[in-house]
Amino acid sequence: MSRKVLCVAEKPSIAKAVAYHLGGGNVRVKDVPGVRWVKNYEFDFSFGPPWGNCSVIMTSVAGHINGLDFEQQYRSWRSCQPAQLFDAPVIDTIDQEKKPIAKNIEVQARYARTLFIWTDCDREGEHIGTEVKKLALKANQRMEVKRAKFSNIERAHVLHAAQHPVDLDDRQANAVSARIELDLRIGASFTRLQTMSLQNLGPELRDLILSYGSCQFPTLGFVVDRYFRVKNFVPETFWRIKLSHLREDISVDFSWERVHLFDRMTVTLLSERCLSARLARVSKMQTKPTSKWKPLPLTTVDLQKMGSMFLGMDSQRVMKIAEELYTKGWISYPRTETDQFDRGMDLRRLIEKQTNDHNWGPFAQGLFDGNFQQPRAGRNNDQAHPPIHPVNYVAVNVLGDDERKVYEFVVRRFLACCSEDAKGESTTVEIEYGDETFHTNGLIVLQRNYLDIYPYDRWESSRQLPRYILGEQFMPTEVNMLEGKTGAPGYLTEPELIALMDANGIGTDATMAEHIAKIKDRNYVMAQSRSGWRTANQIDNSGNEVGRGNRGARLRGRGRGGRAGGEVGATARGSGNSMQEFIPTTLGVALIEGYDNVGFETSLSKPFLRKEMEFKMKEICAGRKSRTEVVHESLEQYREVFVKTSQQIEVLKAGTYGIVLATRPLWSIKVSEQSGIPTECAALVYSWSSKASAPIDVFVHKKP
Repeated sequence: MSRKVLCVAEKPSIAKAVAYHLGGGNVRVKDVPGVRWVKNYEFDFSFGPPWGNCSVIMTSVAGHINGLDFEQQYRSWRSCQPAQLFDAPVIDTIDQEKKPIAKNIEVQARYARTLFIWTDCDREGEHIGTEVKKLALKANQRMEVKRAKFSNIERAHVLHAAQHPVDLDDRQANAVSARIELDLRIGASFTRLQTMSLQNLGPELRDLILSYGSCQFPTLGFVVDRYFRVKNFVPETFWRIKLSHLREDISVDFSWERVHLFDRMTVTLLSERCLSARLARVSKMQTKPTSKWKPLPLTTVDLQKMGSMFLGMDSQRVMKIAEELYTKGWISYPRTETDQFDRGMDLRRLIEKQTNDHNWGPFAQGLFDGNFQQPRAGRNNDQAHPPIHPVNYVAVNVLGDDERKVYEFVVRRFLACCSEDAKGESTTVEIEYGDETFHTNGLIVLQRNYLDIYPYDRWESSRQLPRYILGEQFMPTEVNMLEGKTGAPGYLTEPELIALMDANGIGTDATMAEHIAKIKDRNYVMAQSRSGWRTANQIDNSGNEVGRGNRGARLRGRGRGGRAGGEVGATARGSGNSMQEFIPTTLGVALIEGYDNVGFETSLSKPFLRKEMEFKMKEICAGRKSRTEVVHESLEQYREVFVKTSQQIEVLKAGTYGIVLATRPLWSIKVSEQSGIPTECAALVYSWSSKASAPIDVFVHKKP
């Protein structure tokens, strides 16, 4: 009698693809009672020694089966003090809609000798695998448990994964378990505290859930911080010397080595010294080969940033499309930190699959015929998945518009990685004029190489410089002293926000897009096309200007020039006018300002606490800390902040109330005992009410 094996995938689409790869044409499909979109696939497959030929049932879950919640007596908002949630008992739960899925696993496990996990090979997948394992062992304690290690659903890769099973990584599962408990306890306690404390401050807040998340607030903090840098920016006048020379009918502009100075008299004196010298002397003439490096292999963070810049989608949409392309078998697993290909990976075979495309096929053919170059190796390797790359070819005309954009980007990035760096020749001419030094540069692109397939990079030839001889003297054609003003930074764009989150350890590559979506869903920020927000101030419906923040010191804007102050930001080539930038709403500013006014040593709006928590998760994965240890340490850190917030809750109320009032006419503002604001905070409230702090807010997130 053949061994019975139960295989469980993370998604129905993966279960179907794996079943047909393993079962060939002999797959029997059966419905699962109570859930139409999950199927059981029955077939025979030879796993090799020691299992041999087996009778297989392949099914799936749909993400996490279990949830974590407080025991029933703590679930009502007013059932206990928010502080009690740091220690309240928690239990595993199963949503009603997922109970048929759980029952199906238990039923099938009773008759199987082996459980084979096919969840995604990342932390979250390991935890989902342990959830499946617990359900199966509950029904059959004698089961052997293994997992498949795979990064795409190409047939050969799936067959290899089936015949080379590994053990579940309990350390990674424990890290996720710790994160889930911490997010529940910290999020619930702070959310209840700030919602119940602030909702009576006015009708704008009465029906809102003012949610808190340990990743959500630092993400919001980045947006608010940039907003105030823009609002408080003070343009500063500078002066510079412009020198040009006409030779061989080519006008050459030389840049001043000092760039610009902020003292007009000093620049006037320096320019007069230059003019009195009359002749400039060539002090350096250098021509040398140069290169523009091809891109590194594609990671999840880079996919999200580049997608937001060039594909006309936000990061969450990019990841959703990438997941769909993965489940259909077109690209590899799209959640990876790895930016280096394994030397043993057959990249030429992947290139060959792309040679039939009428857009990039000829370029791929050239690589396959001998132009292939090994991709650059970055510094990151998560030891789980290779960089994102195309697995199979699909004609773009059978894909949806967004699918086509993401698939084409992945293919072009991969082919660019396998190409050669662009080659050019750079020329530098340096001159001395009076006591000042000026220089100019020229570039000739000789071989475009990877640029021919990768339009997302630019490297263009400048106009060729005329010939200069070292030591020669000439009289400049034009010397002028010009005035300019420094320009404010732009509001935070989505690629910039993702980069900040990545650098500061806020979320993982797989969850960053979710955190950004959350602060938008909560109406803490508004997302707008960058081209739609050219001015710093906004106008409300009454014609009044809003958005004058008074946070922190006024900024002096040195380091960015231009007579007109500089553009807020140009739209990336190929993206239309769709690159998003974020502006905090009144509510978002109120919460960040309120917490900052409390005076924490480590503010909740800063990334430090969450960054430390993410580091501890890695310590669990490495076996240097236990789950219990990390949960206890992190809860104590946040408990300390919670206690101080509770003690200073009137400061939080005052800051929040004052900012909310900034959107009301001044005659309607009243500070009284009924408002919940103590009289000693009245001055703070009135100082806020006299100046709006952010674009007018629309309070739409209702409490259920």
